[in-house]
Amino acid sequence: MTAANLANAVAPAAEPVAAVRDTRPLRLITCGSVDDGKSTLIGRLLWDTKAVKEDQAATLQRDSTGKQNDLGLPDFALLLDGLQAEREQGITIDVAYRYFSTDKRSFIVADTPGHEQYTRNMATGASTADLAVLLVDARAGILEQTRRHATIASLMGIKQFVLAINKIDLTNYDRAGFDKIVHEFKEFALSLGVKQITAIPMSALKGENVVYSGQAAMPWYNGPTLVETLELASVRSGQSTGFRFSVQRVSRPGESFRGYQGTVAGGSVKPGDSVMILPSGMVANVSKIVTFDLVRNAAVAGDAITLVLDRQVDVARGDMIVSIDAQPQTGVNFDAQIVALQPEGIESGKRYWLKSGSRRQRVQVQPIAQLELKSGAWAPAERLYMNAIGKVRLIFDETAIFDPYEMNRASGSFILIDPETNNTIAGGMVSGKRSEVSGLHGNEARVILSLPADLAEQIMASELFASRRDEAHVQRMTAAEAADLWKNAASDI
Repeated sequence: MTAANLANAVAPAAEPVAAVRDTRPLRLITCGSVDDGKSTLIGRLLWDTKAVKEDQAATLQRDSTGKQNDLGLPDFALLLDGLQAEREQGITIDVAYRYFSTDKRSFIVADTPGHEQYTRNMATGASTADLAVLLVDARAGILEQTRRHATIASLMGIKQFVLAINKIDLTNYDRAGFDKIVHEFKEFALSLGVKQITAIPMSALKGENVVYSGQAAMPWYNGPTLVETLELASVRSGQSTGFRFSVQRVSRPGESFRGYQGTVAGGSVKPGDSVMILPSGMVANVSKIVTFDLVRNAAVAGDAITLVLDRQVDVARGDMIVSIDAQPQTGVNFDAQIVALQPEGIESGKRYWLKSGSRRQRVQVQPIAQLELKSGAWAPAERLYMNAIGKVRLIFDETAIFDPYEMNRASGSFILIDPETNNTIAGGMVSGKRSEVSGLHGNEARVILSLPADLAEQIMASELFASRRDEAHVQRMTAAEAADLWKNAASDI
């Protein structure tokens, strides 16, 4: 027995210190250009955090036959690349989700493809993430696809970035090269509004600065490892909007029960709360909150519930039930940012289906500008091609309901569907600034006119009203409903 072992055997055991564990899992993605080592990095994470089961390890050793590297290690990327085409080509095509944990918290990680033609899959992974691990090959530096992935992650609301400068061992742990890449990326990130960046030099293959410190090879780096950074990262804060509930189904099992089913997309609700149904504007109170096995006292974002109201109102699939004191924006014109996902791109003036939550509407899309990834500047554009990131104007046939994406992911995001092919051609986020076409800004004026139906139709069809038609909202209601509306309007004056 050595002196060190003897000392350990004689010394009294220290009292174990219980680790403070964060109960909320952190969702993260790995993104970046082709062959930057995304799958290998996650495989190394799973391996070193003991998240690989014995049977998986045995399968990995078997599948890695003939693929071991100079260190005699298995091909960690095989833990993520499950499709046969991925294994044959050595690339990532689909998004792979994996779970792992440490003593301090648990993680859900998405491995996203780096190839440009699979950008839509990367956008899918980023849509639910709290943090992005952006990989850069230390030899190649920042590439166009690196900028594209960073921009999409930023548009998706991700504000925490880990700049993982991988394969640093292949540059003989060059500090100057590392510093140059960090400086270049931080300058680009300023244009995205991203300020929370942790840069880490690492070798995913050797495991340096992934789970275990690589200071032996990089004494000039004194920062955290990747896992230490992830353990301290924050989960995206709760939505800053009021209650949001998109109706997916009207439940009517019998004459005595009518409920509205869906998932709470923001805020909270409890029996007795007053709510508004959009786009009709009808008001009711919550009578009961029902789930599959009990009646609840409250519901919060993420809960799947059946909402029962205290009066008979016209509510259909696609309508949104919201809190009265914090309503979303309604209108027929909105500004948004989108990512084109199909080869045909986005044509100006073409009519598409827009789907947000359970609501589907006809919309025309007018491209305004496209992001030039090399310069980071926005250039005017009349059409957006595949993988382009653009600013657009959405023009609806009927009232649309949105929150700014930064305030609520669920009610601020949408997809565009080609009505001819049913392909999803774009994903988008409402910017929160209502289009100038609507004429409605900060101080919104509202005029209520009660007219006979035939006279209202004549006025709406007249040339005098044509230039302001998009600003009007026509609501047909009963006499009792009109009286209530006038009463509420008078109380606001």
